[in-house]
Amino acid sequence: MSGTIRVITLDNPPVNALSFAYCAKLLGELHAAHADDSVAAIVLTGANGLFSAGADVNDFNAEIPADAVTIRDVIAAIESSSKVHAAAIDGNCLGGGLELALACDYRVATPGSKLGLPEIRLGLLPGAGGTQRLPRLIGARAALEFMLKGSSHAAPRALELGVLGEVTPGDVVEAAKALAAGPKRRVSERRAIVAKDVPMQAAPYVVAQAHKMVPAEERGGFAAHKLIDAVQAAVELPFPFGIARETRLFDELVRSEPSQSLRHLFFAERELAKIPGVAPSDEAQEVKSAGVVGAGTMGTGIAIAFAQAGIPVVIVDSNDEAVDKARQTVMGMFMYQVQKGRLTQEEAWKRGQSILFSDDWSELADADVIVEAVFESLDVKREVFRKLDGVAKPGAMLASNTSTLDIDALAAETKRPERVLGLHFFVPANIMPLLEIVRGAKTSPQTLATAFKLGKTLRKKAVLSGNAFGFIGNRMIFDYLREANAIAEEGVPPARIDAVMRDFGFPMGPFAMSDLSGLDIGLAVQKARGAEALGRTNVLERLVEMKRLGQKTMAGFFKYDKAVGKGREPIADPVVDALFAEESRKAGIARRDVSDDEIRRRLLDALSERGRKLLDEGIALRPGDIDIVYVYGYGFPPHHGGPMWKAGLHA
Repeated sequence: MSGTIRVITLDNPPVNALSFAYCAKLLGELHAAHADDSVAAIVLTGANGLFSAGADVNDFNAEIPADAVTIRDVIAAIESSSKVHAAAIDGNCLGGGLELALACDYRVATPGSKLGLPEIRLGLLPGAGGTQRLPRLIGARAALEFMLKGSSHAAPRALELGVLGEVTPGDVVEAAKALAAGPKRRVSERRAIVAKDVPMQAAPYVVAQAHKMVPAEERGGFAAHKLIDAVQAAVELPFPFGIARETRLFDELVRSEPSQSLRHLFFAERELAKIPGVAPSDEAQEVKSAGVVGAGTMGTGIAIAFAQAGIPVVIVDSNDEAVDKARQTVMGMFMYQVQKGRLTQEEAWKRGQSILFSDDWSELADADVIVEAVFESLDVKREVFRKLDGVAKPGAMLASNTSTLDIDALAAETKRPERVLGLHFFVPANIMPLLEIVRGAKTSPQTLATAFKLGKTLRKKAVLSGNAFGFIGNRMIFDYLREANAIAEEGVPPARIDAVMRDFGFPMGPFAMSDLSGLDIGLAVQKARGAEALGRTNVLERLVEMKRLGQKTMAGFFKYDKAVGKGREPIADPVVDALFAEESRKAGIARRDVSDDEIRRRLLDALSERGRKLLDEGIALRPGDIDIVYVYGYGFPPHHGGPMWKAGLHA
């Protein structure tokens, strides 16, 4: 090859986002390289330890100026050039960054690089040629799986799939230069295939199967179906027509309600750690060790979450039976991850050994944070905090996993109220992504900063809540369940109410949720709230008296059959319908027709109205915080954006 190879470095900190402004700069550099006769080839690489995280999502929320330069323009310039282009990839190469790399003739990456097209998570599809080039490179079936999952792939896996031409442990730019000495190899000039060893005649079958495997459009699958349509175009149409189809579908998705909802959540998540009065300069404490009091379901799950994050943890409990069960749960969890290929035997053993069980409270003396996860009783928890205050080292953070109780009452039992807060994990604590961080009246800014840093280490969506009954999530769910009960009192069977909310997108309805939590627990919480909570009838109390406590007794608002769905599938029970009718008659509640629309509206309004009050009271900081709580903690369908977004209360 005669001539030089010009290296163009993507440098737009922190993630080399391909914003309109940066694309204009990049396009200028490409045009200069293309016009220079001494340049034979161009290598694109990234600064800041990564290639590019893709487009700037902010650009999707604004009207695109007529003269805006987009990543499509940059790729079009590469496509029209007669010169060879190679992508030298290090770190993340995602979204539009990968689409840029796919437009190049060659792609080489370091072993630690990750490649992906995550647009589906924002209710979009790759809109800069990704749906057309990837099927031409690795086949339509593999491309669909790659894009529909939206996850990133390590470089070795991307090499196996054919996305990369080479993975090098050496200098990736030099490796790209060597490849750039070869001939042009534009992906756009290939014909898409369905898959290896699959005839083209099978394309309609593969497309039909793909449509069947994703949720219905109205149940969150709108973008998935459009993406499949775009890949079908790659198989059936010449490249320019496929690009035109992709562009039309992408523009349709950008304006769609599901994508706007998902983008709202994207931005809301990035606001979570921005807490007034807690400046970034506040020094967060390093959490190198942890303690948990209580070896029950919650305590064990919390300990596993710490161990998975590489933080050694001590579980203190004097109940031998609970400890034995916790040990089995811990080892069973890590061995399951080995069986799934997520951990090696060595990694599983190391994590399991990082959890120590003891009945000696002095074992907690060196912990940087101690989480109390005992029985939900204020008196019991007060005693625990008195004991912890005498055992924990100065500066240690003391946290309660309570879901409803007063954090200030617990802090008052200690001589360090500024180091006390709530860390409300959700069941199962090692899996559920939500963490409510509850600020007490005297919780210090440094303690909050430490808690948010810990949440990030544990890979949780950490949301700040003020100290009030139920905090954010459970306070709202209380109103939601009470409204569901009121609708049932008016003559609507619980099974129909649940079906309406499942149709909206919740994984389960309010009555099945109550059965999962335990009706005895729900009754105890309601009694604690007094007259405000008990409602107009005694249905819940009577169910508990009948020993119908929910899934744990195989009967609650629904029946459960061990032979059906492993005992977790709710079965409508006429006994409960009759009980509602009897109690409603006693209370003088008229039975009436209630439409599905009214059921859905009343239940969603119960959530958003309580959310509005929590904002007014300062318990929640932002509407988006509430939406994150409900999407990640309570199964609110993300394509609806959360209860506040759905109600239009997001300003």
